[in-house]
Amino acid sequence: MQIYEELKARGLIAQVTDEPEIRELINSGNAKFYIGFDPTADSLHVGHFMALCLMKRLQMAGNKPIVLIGGGTGHVGDPSGRTDMRSMMSSETIEHNCECFRKQMERFIEFGEDKAIMVNNADWLLKLNYVELLRDVGACFSVNNMLRAECYKQRMEKGLSFLEFNYMIMQAYDFYYLHQHYGCNMQFGGNDQWSNMLAGTELIRKKTTENEDAYAMTITLLLNSEGKKMGKTASGAVWLDPNKTSPFEFFQYWRNIGDADVLKCIRMLTFLPLEEIDKMDQWEGSQLNEAKEILAYELTSLVHGKEEADKAKQASHALFIGGGDDSNMPTTELSADSLTDGSIGILDLMMACKLAPTRSEARRLVQQGGVTADGEKTSLDTQFSEAQLKEGVKIRKGKKVYHKAVLK
Repeated sequence: MQIYEELKARGLIAQVTDEPEIRELINSGNAKFYIGFDPTADSLHVGHFMALCLMKRLQMAGNKPIVLIGGGTGHVGDPSGRTDMRSMMSSETIEHNCECFRKQMERFIEFGEDKAIMVNNADWLLKLNYVELLRDVGACFSVNNMLRAECYKQRMEKGLSFLEFNYMIMQAYDFYYLHQHYGCNMQFGGNDQWSNMLAGTELIRKKTTENEDAYAMTITLLLNSEGKKMGKTASGAVWLDPNKTSPFEFFQYWRNIGDADVLKCIRMLTFLPLEEIDKMDQWEGSQLNEAKEILAYELTSLVHGKEEADKAKQASHALFIGGGDDSNMPTTELSADSLTDGSIGILDLMMACKLAPTRSEARRLVQQGGVTADGEKTSLDTQFSEAQLKEGVKIRKGKKVYHKAVLK
């Protein structure tokens, strides 16, 4: 099975512009493609994960990736799939986030001579002259067509700023620039990027002397069985940075996904052979728990390495099966300043361990009986002494979230 057929079999392909041409380019290893990542935070998250895995698969098949970091488009903010305007970031924040992305991507993509390259669209977008852009690029766009684009519909209901309206033009210009300077012939992106990507292929046709072709393919969005985007928890996004989402928490996120989603995620996200995955299609009951552990281990290994995946698996077994080493569970080290008169209450402890976003939410969880400490149910009056904390207090929130608090 060739790579394009494998991508289809894994359910990764959503839309393509010219399937025969794209199939030929990818299968022959002649695709020089790009995927863009806007630096909206200082870490990549699960929402970026599928794109990174796609890049890795295509590179393994001989194709050349161009990783585009949106240091320029990050100044505008992509309105796709949003009902509100993104927060404006400073140039310093954008630059810092770009550097964080670069370090994380090196775990997935092989960079170097005749391999993958990384570029930052700040290098060309921030140098554009406004009037020249209007004349050279703006004349190629129909406002009527832009207003019909799916990526603007949600924003139009609440008000679309002129700043955001220009995002499509900037993304299209990226494709044109990469085509002209790096020989880029394909763009990949999430299914919500389709309108922006088509704008890029059209701009290339209009701006090149021989009406050159360029191609676009969207990746299926990672949705659960209820149609909601995966990669979010009650406390926020599931990050690839171990300092924001620990390897254990990352492991547990995938270990706890719904039965209806596990095989789809194994097929789309792991590098296990399709023949092996096909045999799992008949699994049910306790076998699905085994499939979830396979998924969690494979993805944790990809993001954090085999050693961290082994530790996360051991900690999970220790907590949920019994026995084993639980030293790798998420831990918060408290300072003496956290104590009042030598102790700390359960609500303050939960907030210190970031087990609840607000104090009122922590109170609700305790009142509903959803919080235990060292195996005992807690109440609003529960206090922990300095001696207890030096030994380490093991807190459980609900059935699946464990955390240890230790006094330094």
